[in-house]
This record gives sequence, structure tokens and C-alpha cells, in this order.
Amino acid sequence: MSDAATDFPWGAATGVGSMPGGDAREAAKTVTGSFIGSGGSAGDFPFLAELPARGPGADMIGRTAGLLVEMYARVEPSGWRLGDRPGRDTKRAVSWLGEDLDALEEFTQGYEGPLKVQAVGPWTLAAALELRGGEAALGDPGACRDLAGSLAEGLRGHLADVRRRVPGAKVVLQLDEPSLTAVLRGQIRTASGYRTHRAVDRQVVEGALRDVLAVHDGPVVVHSCAPDVPFALLRRAGVAGVSFDFSLLTERDEDAIGEAVESGTKLLAGVVGGVDGPLSDPAGSVMGVRTLWRRLGLHPGTLAESVVITPSCGLAGASPAYARAALAHCVKAARSLADNPE
Repeated sequence: MSDAATDFPWGAATGVGSMPGGDAREAAKTVTGSFIGSGGSAGDFPFLAELPARGPGADMIGRTAGLLVEMYARVEPSGWRLGDRPGRDTKRAVSWLGEDLDALEEFTQGYEGPLKVQAVGPWTLAAALELRGGEAALGDPGACRDLAGSLAEGLRGHLADVRRRVPGAKVVLQLDEPSLTAVLRGQIRTASGYRTHRAVDRQVVEGALRDVLAVHDGPVVVHSCAPDVPFALLRRAGVAGVSFDFSLLTERDEDAIGEAVESGTKLLAGVVGGVDGPLSDPAGSVMGVRTLWRRLGLHPGTLAESVVITPSCGLAGASPAYARAALAHCVKAARSLADNPE
């Protein structure tokens, strides 16, 4: 999969996925205005915005549940629960995704270059979606397999729709897996809250991820803004890139990151805050990335081709003004990294 990371025309900066507010056109305008320069540039890397403030069906779980094939979910007081037929919650999710795609299509006329779309990955989905009895699908291996298969089919259709709407796009699929580490460690709580679900075998986790990755003939990124991202497992599963909150890295992550970079895996480094706060100068935002590179003994000249700059997580909790400033700051920080890698 390293070829997908090295030969693909990656942009220099992008967003994670979510944006504030509920206006699809305004979000698409902000995203494309931030990442598509007049006539295009090497920094172009727009994404399909998600607007969870609209309510159930626009949240990350509901949005992805709307993509499932022959599996349906509805909102219960405890969360999203699988059911027998599509209800109003599923229909709402499909409708909002359609609005977002319409807006993206409007503002990407003639665009050619990388374009990122996001969906929840199979393990975070299994940890969040309840079966009829109220327990997470994660506790039922058969349900996990069915869910991964349904997700893969849904993504196949979704990606085809995106390519049809933006024919010049080189599509990157991002799978959001914030619960992945907790799944691997047996830290997902049961419905009672008194126990946790058994840890899922790493080979089973890898296999399901590999099956979902296989539906896309372009690069797939896995995103997690949780601590202890399993870089080595994701690399073995075949991802082209890993998106993470840079501030949560520890020394024990460094060897796995170095191996990932040397194998051609792209790092989508979240170095800009996801909620309102002061923004440092762009060079200061990427100082930690430069320092990590030196510590790993990697050549500074590979920095710009190995790293994409992003916010630390989604921007749904930010103000619209800060979200615009944060995306613009990512572009400036990426430029600083390219111009002054050392």
C-alpha cells in the first residue's frame, strides 16, 4: 500500500471532517475556499464537511449508519440501535449527506486533485451501534462481520457517487476509528456499565479493516484523536495514511511512527487546536513535527512529502470564525514545513 501513499498527489493540509453550524453550502464554501486556490496549488486537499450540530443523523455514527446496506439504525435514548427497516432517523441521515454532497459538488466545479471523504470505521461502529437487546454489536462476532460487510458495500456506492459528482477528484477515504484502541484493549463498556466487552483479537481487527479498505482503489486513511493509536497494526492492515492528534504522542509511539514513515505511510498530523483558542505562528505549530523528525533520524527533506497538516480533531465544537482561521492556519503551517524543514 505504500505506493498509494507515495505516488498519490496528496495535498499539504486538510481538515479532519466535522465543521460548526448546520449550513451545508456555507461549510462547503469555507472548506473549498481554504484548500482550493485560484487555478489550483500543491496545497489543495479539500474534504467533504460533516455538520453534527444538525442533530441525530448528522453525527458521525448516524451519518455512517445511513450508508449501511440492508442494515438500518434508529435513535434510542441510549444511542443508535440496529433495527429491521429504515426509519426517519436513517432517512434524515441520507438526506443530510445528500445536501452535503450537493454543496460540495457546487463548489468543486472543475476541480482536479485530492478530495477526502470520511466515514466511521467498522470497529468504532461496532462499539457504538446497539443490537436489539441494547448491547453493542461489538459483543457479537457475527454482528461485527455483518456490519463490516454492510459498511463496505455502502462505502462502495458512496465513493462512486462522489467520483460521479466531482469527476476530477482523486478520492481519499478516511475511516474514523476513535474507539479502536479501546476495542483492542477490552475497554468498551457493556450496556450495564459494570463490565467491559472482551478485547477483540488483533488479527480479527486487522482482517475487518483490510476488507473495508479493499472497496476503495485509492488511498485509505484511518483517523483517531484518542491516545495510543496502533500505528503498527494500521500499517499491517494496509492503510496509506494515519491521522492523529500530534499532542497525544509519547516516546513509545516513536519507533512505530518511524517504521510507518519509512514504509511510505503518510502522517496526517493534527497540530492545530480543534476548539477556539490562540493560534501560534505557523512555524511554531509544526516545531514539534520537526523535532520528532530529528529524533527519529529521518531526513528533513522528506518532511513535506510525508506529512499532511490538520487540526487535532474535528472542528464541530469551534466557532465558525475560528474554524476558518484554523483551516487557513493549517495551510500556512504546511507551507512553513515545506519551506523550512529544518
